[in-house]
Amino acid sequence: MDSDQVARLVYLGVWGTVLISYFLIARQQNIGQTLRHALLWGLIFVGVAAGYGLWQDVTQSNRVSVTGDGAIVLRAARDGHFHLDLQINSEPVRFIIDTGASDLVLSRADAERVGLDPDTLAYLGQARTANGIVGLARVSLDDVILAHGDLEIHDTNVPAFVNEGQLDVSLLGMGYLRRYARISIEGERLILER
Repeated sequence: MDSDQVARLVYLGVWGTVLISYFLIARQQNIGQTLRHALLWGLIFVGVAAGYGLWQDVTQSNRVSVTGDGAIVLRAARDGHFHLDLQINSEPVRFIIDTGASDLVLSRADAERVGLDPDTLAYLGQARTANGIVGLARVSLDDVILAHGDLEIHDTNVPAFVNEGQLDVSLLGMGYLRRYARISIEGERLILER
């Protein structure tokens, strides 16, 4: 669970506690009927929370689509960013598309998952970030696959960097995006075409 989901769960828990407390205080004389009402409201609350969670799963799963001519269409997530999952060395990695980043940059955790050892890399490069200057290690990714439905785009020997600092998510910068013939942003949609 990420921090947004935990915050939503806490928020819903507080509202549930408020509703139950109200019923218990308002119906103090007839506790049996109050408990029935509280149980009913509790079930309604759980149903709404479950429905909300399922709706979020449905809307999140439809963030990437492929048009008839093979263009990849990404819809912006709730955080306003475009996210794309790639397979690197057969491991799924979630990226934020960052047209301001020069290259494909892996977080230490993602680098480790795809078979790189961040502790043995030579961090000879540097990048200026909002959190200060961080070291970068140049690497080459053997196999990068963008797969969605029947579409599979394979790239080999993709140059990338591993970030030495604290990076929560890997960045898909222009070093990778230049492989596409067209990149366009149209409102809440980002379109990639080869």
